Amino acid sequence: MTNGATSPVTAATLKVEHSPLLSPTSSQSVTETLNGSHRFVIQGYSLAKGMGIGKHIVSDNFTVGGYRWAIYFYPDGKNPEDSSTYVSVFIALASEGTDVRALFELTLMDQSGKGKHKVHSHFDRSLESGPYTLKYRGSMWGYKRFFRRALLETSDYLKDDCLIINCTVGVVVSVIDCSRLHSIQVPESDIGAHFGMLLENMEGSDITFDVAGEKFHSHKLVLAARSPVFRSEIFDGVDEQKKEMVITDLEPRVFKALLHFIYRDTLSEDVESVESSSASLSSVSETLIAKLLAAADRYCLERLKLMCESRLCKNISVNSVAKILALADEYHATELKAVCLRFAAENLPAVMRSDGFEYLKDNCPSLQSELLKTIAGCEEDYGSGGKSRSVWAQLSDGTDTNGRRVRQRT
Repeated sequence: MTNGATSPVTAATLKVEHSPLLSPTSSQSVTETLNGSHRFVIQGYSLAKGMGIGKHIVSDNFTVGGYRWAIYFYPDGKNPEDSSTYVSVFIALASEGTDVRALFELTLMDQSGKGKHKVHSHFDRSLESGPYTLKYRGSMWGYKRFFRRALLETSDYLKDDCLIINCTVGVVVSVIDCSRLHSIQVPESDIGAHFGMLLENMEGSDITFDVAGEKFHSHKLVLAARSPVFRSEIFDGVDEQKKEMVITDLEPRVFKALLHFIYRDTLSEDVESVESSSASLSSVSETLIAKLLAAADRYCLERLKLMCESRLCKNISVNSVAKILALADEYHATELKAVCLRFAAENLPAVMRSDGFEYLKDNCPSLQSELLKTIAGCEEDYGSGGKSRSVWAQLSDGTDTNGRRVRQRT
């Protein structure tokens, strides 16, 4: 190679490959307190007096947040300048520790039963400088002038020469919390769907019900688990091996809805779609929801009964309340009955002019006396300032308890 000659350069392509981005990570620092309490009983207070300023009675050590603590009580006070005018109470760090941050609460217990305790607390309030810091073993937090001695000795805090002091310590800790960031969602229970499939495909069915000629296949154990009546009829009979039962007191559509609930724990679509509010007075008891209420009572299915009560409750009106009240009474639907009585009492003039009230008079005379008791209860509410108008006063003008003209719903 001669001077000034240029050496050949070989061109090369530098290929830079980027690795795929990793999923982002996260963490969360949570600062909270580890709380614990100690009850310090000081028996023989009068004997402790006079031990001297700065002299103390100390509780047993107790552990909170990994540290040991103790309560110091000074019968003659901790501060010489106070000349024994006050008693002093302090909480001390009783184990090795450096810059231990904590919240404190000191409570002098009222022993009269009136609950008028004297409380000094860091909890449930904002602290300008944050939690108190104890630098080393023996560091204290408390009050030199916790309580004036003369007042203490004539108060309900001192009983049978005994004082009780409750102490709560909350040690401040910071931790990395993963559970709150990476929670695992648990889906709603689907056991009803699985049992519902048993009813639909009839797999493993071991009993058949004949309801007005229509056949329903079911499972003895499922029925027995859900209804004590079915359990008795299936397993306590003379023939436990029976494969078919005849149901004479239910319609097929009602029994179908009953089985749907037993297996799925929900109301069937047929029931949900029924709008009993559109039914006339004479046909309320003929609705599917009313007949299902009767079946729920017959087979001791309390949850189903409440579901039916809830549906019927939404359809209470001036014209329907009497008939629904009769249904509730007949089938022991106590919550629905209470709602009906209250509604009838609060809308008494309009209800009394309805055909339903005549039905009540003719068929359920005992319910009239219960209605009167409910009216009396309403009168007590009004007397205590709940409403200004008397229920009985409505009878003369047909207004409701708010003074408005009642419009009858059908």
